[in-house]
Amino acid sequence: MIFKNDHWPELPEHEYPRHEYPRPQFSREDWISLNGEWDCETDRAVSGIERRLYEKETLPEKIIVPFCRESELSGIGDRDFCACVWYCRKITLPYTWLKGSVILNIGACDYITDVWVNGVHAGHHVGGYVSFSFDITKYVKEKDVIITIRAYDDTRSGLQAGGKQSQRFESHGCSYTRTTGIWQSVWLEHAPKAYIKSAKYYTDILESKLTIEAECVAADGLALRAEAFWDHIRAVGCACGSVSGNVCHIEMKLDELHLWKPGKGGLYDLRLTLDGDDVIDSYFGMRSVKVEDGRLFINGEYFYQRLVLDQGFYPDGIYTAPTEKELFADIRRSMDMGFNGARLHQKIFEPQFLSECDKRGYVVWGEHGNWGMDISRPESALGFLPEWCEAVERDFNHPAIIGWCPLNETQGNQKPDFVRAVALLTRTLDPTRAFIDASGWTHVEDVSDILDMHCYEQDPAKFAEKMAPAEKGEALDLRNGYHGVPHFMSEYGGVRWTDDASGWGYGNAPSSPEEFVERLRGLTKAICDNSAFYGFCYTQLTDVEQEQNGLYTYQRVPKFPPEVMKEIFTQKSVTEE
Repeated sequence: MIFKNDHWPELPEHEYPRHEYPRPQFSREDWISLNGEWDCETDRAVSGIERRLYEKETLPEKIIVPFCRESELSGIGDRDFCACVWYCRKITLPYTWLKGSVILNIGACDYITDVWVNGVHAGHHVGGYVSFSFDITKYVKEKDVIITIRAYDDTRSGLQAGGKQSQRFESHGCSYTRTTGIWQSVWLEHAPKAYIKSAKYYTDILESKLTIEAECVAADGLALRAEAFWDHIRAVGCACGSVSGNVCHIEMKLDELHLWKPGKGGLYDLRLTLDGDDVIDSYFGMRSVKVEDGRLFINGEYFYQRLVLDQGFYPDGIYTAPTEKELFADIRRSMDMGFNGARLHQKIFEPQFLSECDKRGYVVWGEHGNWGMDISRPESALGFLPEWCEAVERDFNHPAIIGWCPLNETQGNQKPDFVRAVALLTRTLDPTRAFIDASGWTHVEDVSDILDMHCYEQDPAKFAEKMAPAEKGEALDLRNGYHGVPHFMSEYGGVRWTDDASGWGYGNAPSSPEEFVERLRGLTKAICDNSAFYGFCYTQLTDVEQEQNGLYTYQRVPKFPPEVMKEIFTQKSVTEE
């Protein structure tokens, strides 16, 4: 699929950073990137609204979007706490955009976002990880437009999901540099007055059928057409429906069935056309996910998970990869070491990354960044639940996502009713995938499809001993009194290897490269030799700041030959025989 932008010329990447189209699975041709230099103002006193900054045409500082103010790539690099930051940019729209609809898209902005257009409040969003859009048509009267964005972020409130962002001044242990404000692409789209707002795809591999549920704007009674293609050019399906209210339901029978497969991918192109005017280019993958007795099946075939923990941090961009090429490179690095997927850990990853996973057949679990949120406080749900719903809805169509895990290593005094509510909500929004309630520690009984555990024991013999009861069908005390039989070792290893004596990691570092390799081989073999375990996830792909237990350095240099790591991580499990 090729995307184009006719509104600015080809320029060096540093002038239009992250210049690629930000949403590959739902793309329009007529768009303008707003990445690049913006005016900004640091508002530590949170007084900007009182000072009416939304009425200003300029602000005193400069920042490079989409990089957070803490990053070097933003041009600021200030890593101190900052409760609030303002952005301002004046743009000139093409005359043709004054007819139809103008949509402002923000890939992600941490944490509470307000938008003004020409001094008029145009939108409000809560949540630091998920994309959101505002139809700003009624605020655009002329081609010159001033867009002002305010981001409020209090990582120490205990009420917002902050993932691995440190709540201390400095990074420490497995908590890292914070991200404040915009950290994914910002762009404008032009659409007709009647347009397609979103679409959800349900695939049925037994019936070779795709079901589309589309939400539209100002389109009651209009016709929506869906066309599917294989190999980009061969038409393999076509169906039409009528919009009722703001919803259209279409069922499309496919002339050819091609399954999306782990390690291979396999995607159909899809074009949606509303009333012959609004056109969306998209894609989908035909596959099914099922769990039976802790085993994961994709398209009816048992899939042994060889995953790696990927936290999505970068030395110069923090939460944001410096380039699309570098964003995708972590998938290649993982596959080079023998992994067939990843836990996308404590962060909701951007759509471009997920689309590359779809293309490569790289299997992933979707998670939220619940750390920093005290889930024993009922009011913490007010921000978490809506954003989690947005995440599940936004990423529903990605075939690479095979499961959801909204919580990670939750505290012992969590509210079981809250965890059950999250589970019920997730299953209602998406009954097609596997589900784990809270990875690793405090599970709630009879909620998860797969019960998992975390264990960072560094001695392979002791590690095997801790897992042994599960092989006999005996329950393990996973944490805080809940007993169950785990089938997924979703975190292990974390073997520290660094030249920096101050680097943090799990247990004692090996004394030599040979000891590292043998320890890693022994730990992984212990899982593969246990007939109760149907997958693993190794911690972790790369170092992150002071946490020095990656297979690659923070600068993405392999610590050991990838072929040696691949031999270890691809060893056969007894459950595959």
